[in-house]
Parts: sequence; structure tokens; C-alpha cells
Amino acid sequence: MGRSLQPEQEEVFNKRKEDKKKSKKDKKRKLAAEAEEEAAATEEVAKISKKRAKDESAQGEEAENSGQKVVAVTGKGFTDAKYAPLSSFVAAALPPQVLDCCKGFARPSPIQAYAWPYLLDGRDFIGIAATGSGKTIAFGVPALMHIRKKLGEKAAKNKKAVPRCLVLSPTRELAQQIADVLCEAGAPCGISSVCLYGGTSKGPQISALKSGVDIVIGTPGRMKDLIEMGICHLNEVSFVVLDEADRMLDMGFEPEVRAILSQTASVRQTVMFSATWPPAVHQLAQEFMDPNPIKVVIGSEDLAANHDVMQIVEVLDDRSRDSRLVALLEQYHKSQSCITKLVGQFHLGWSAVSVHGDKAQHDRTKALSVFKDGTCPLMIATDVASRGLDIPDVEVVINYSFPLTTEDYVHRIGRTGRAGKKGIAHTFFTQGNKGLAGELVNVLREAGQVVPPALTKFGTHVKKKESTVYGSHFKEITADAPKSTKITFGDSDED
Repeated sequence: MGRSLQPEQEEVFNKRKEDKKKSKKDKKRKLAAEAEEEAAATEEVAKISKKRAKDESAQGEEAENSGQKVVAVTGKGFTDAKYAPLSSFVAAALPPQVLDCCKGFARPSPIQAYAWPYLLDGRDFIGIAATGSGKTIAFGVPALMHIRKKLGEKAAKNKKAVPRCLVLSPTRELAQQIADVLCEAGAPCGISSVCLYGGTSKGPQISALKSGVDIVIGTPGRMKDLIEMGICHLNEVSFVVLDEADRMLDMGFEPEVRAILSQTASVRQTVMFSATWPPAVHQLAQEFMDPNPIKVVIGSEDLAANHDVMQIVEVLDDRSRDSRLVALLEQYHKSQSCITKLVGQFHLGWSAVSVHGDKAQHDRTKALSVFKDGTCPLMIATDVASRGLDIPDVEVVINYSFPLTTEDYVHRIGRTGRAGKKGIAHTFFTQGNKGLAGELVNVLREAGQVVPPALTKFGTHVKKKESTVYGSHFKEITADAPKSTKITFGDSDED
């Protein structure tokens, strides 16, 4: 038997449906109010800039037009007035062809508003921001300006283009997503890009490199292969971006990343974007960036989920998951795009496409394409698609199985609620996942979501990270465990 939503969850869900109906009526009023908002935004930015120069606490001011907060801005000279966050794209004073890629947006997202002033000034930059926050444009536009400046200095119109910008990403899908954005953004400027990733023929990638490109986007493995073949030369790359740096290191790509960075120009601008800031990423930043890079944290430096996603967690036994999945598909699948996260193959009579690691890249790309264009609005995927899938209209994510880490959970549900839109994530949590209950409770509470009582019965402790040599050093404590007893030892002459 499938389980119905809890009363609190149903109330929130019904309210969101009602809000969606009202949004059409409010559209005209919102458009009329935008002119006033623009003027107010400019005034507010000026106030924030002055406060930042006087008091570091002003770093927590809420970002304009966003539910996310800028909780920290650090680095040498970060309070300089020239680094005031942008209130509009026009305020950046960039050439029209460079800003062409932004014409579909009303104003910069928080990470763009804060990153551009520093990046356009040539500063090394660290951005901690949730998925779907506009990070590609945040580093993409400064990359275009960097290349234009370099080409202006060389003034060689007929010279074959050489890579001057490198973007590294952990997965093929994310690399292709970035490449799509940068190819479109660079076209009006005459700046070309190539995407290098495994699972497909090297031939077309080699041809593109030999023909000449300005930007190289790639995954660490394929990049390293082409460098060792003597095909990909990065000695003139002076703008480097590590996107999803935490994920790259989690996947074991640290040796490849270090080898690739060693091939770039000794004097370069380095940019790192990451959803979290673990010690390994911090160490990499210390080695390959200036001693005092600018660091901007949007939302939280700790593990946090997108607040635009309504998280519904249901504690089930393994046998109940199938019937509950059927009920949810009947509820959502007729009218909304839905990503169902499953391990392995699963068939319930619905037409669906799938994306997983054992699938050839061509088939993965085709599956994503028919899902994006709505031909097949149901996709079944493993964590291969937990990052790098940027489809604004995905409204529902169903986690049939809970991932191995809470970080992966945050990224999975981040496939919905993108670009300011609302989303829903249903997650099935079982006895076998109890070790992650504490972290999940923290994520739910941070986002103001309903915490089901059945989840807290597993305990709300958070496991410590395990040592690769000695294993874990903790003892599980359940919610109903007895309180500890204080023992007082008497005086003794014995050692």
C-alpha cells in the first residue's frame, strides 16, 4: 500500500499549487514593479558597498532578488568600492556582444553580481554556491573578456586560435552543459570552444584542437590523454576554471587535475567553484591560487539544499517502495517532467529513458535530448546525472534509493528548483540508510522543511568522517538511548 502525504506536507503542497495559479495574475503587476525594483536595487547596492567598508558584518546582507544570502566575502581588498556587487548587467559596462548571452535574464544572479567585479579585475576567485545558481555565466563572461583582452594585445587576426581558457569539470554531462553555454556566449564575440570528454571518439575532438580554439572544456581523464598525446597544448592558458571542484576530488581525479594545471601558463587567473568546501579542495586552492584569493559564499559553506525545492522524505521498508513509486508517478507524470533516481533497470509500464554509467555516451546524450525536449518526460538515472543536468522545467525528482552520501542527495534534488523556479523532491529512506539520518535531518531543518518523526527515530547524530587507514571512530547513538552517567573518582595515591 502506498502512503499518503503527512498533513503538514499536504498543506504545503496544496499551497504551492494555489500559488502557481495566482502567479499568472500577478505577472503584469510584477512587470510594472520592475522599474521601481531596479532603482531600489541600485540604491541598496550603494548602501551595501559603504557598509562593507566599515563593518564586516554587512557581508551577510541578503542578495538582491534572491532567497539566498551572501554570508561571507573574504580576501585582500574585498571592501574596495570598485568591487561593489552589480545591480544590473548594464552596470558591468561590457560590450553588447559579450552581454548577448544574458539577454534572457532580468538581472545578475547573486553569484554573478558578486563574482564579476573581482573576476573582471583579474582576481583569483573562489565561489561557494548551490547548483543552479548561474555559475557558468558567472565565470563564462569574465573568461570571454579575458580572451578578448589577450587577443587585443596580440592583434593577430589571421593567426590560428590557441586555448587561452580552460574549464575542468567532473562529468561528461556537466562538461557538455558548460560547452553549450560557452559556445553560444562566445559566438557573437568570434570566440570558439571545444568539449573534450571520454566515452566517445577522439577524432572530432582532435580535429577541433588542430583547427584552433579559444576555450577548452573537458573532463580530467580525456584532457590528460590528449595532453600526453601531444594534441592539446595549454601553455598559453591564462584563465583556469575548476567547476564542481569538490566532486572532481571525490571522484579521485586529484592527480589528473594537478597534472593538467601544471601544463598551463605560470601566470594565470584561477577560478574555483564548488558546492561545498572540504579540506582537500581548500588544499588545492592554497597550492594553485594567489595567497589571498577572493572567496564568496552564497547560501552556506556547509552542506545545504536549494530552498526552492520542497523536500518530502518518507521512511519506508524496501517492499513498500514500488507501490509508493507507482502512486507518485500517477500523481505527477501526466503533467510534469520527472527524474526518477534508481539503481539498475526498473520497469513499471511507463515509457522512460535512462542514463547510467554503463551506457555509451552517444546513448546518454540521446536520452538527455529527448528528455529535454519533452518527447519522453520521464527519465530514470543513477548519480551520473546528479550534476551537470541543467533543465529548468524539471519539477519533480523521486529518489527511489537514497544515495551513498548526503552531498549526493543535495545534488540530486538540485536537478529541480533551478533558475528561481520551485520544485518538489520525494525521497524514500529505509533502515539501510539510517547512518545518514542525522545529516539528512540537518539538511531538512536548515531549509525549513518538514522532518518526519520516523526519521528522527534513527537518531540525529552525525557520523564523523572515516580515516582511510583506521576506519571510523564513533559509536552509533539512537534517539532513545539512556543519558550518560557522570562518574567522579575519589582521591588516590596511585598513578
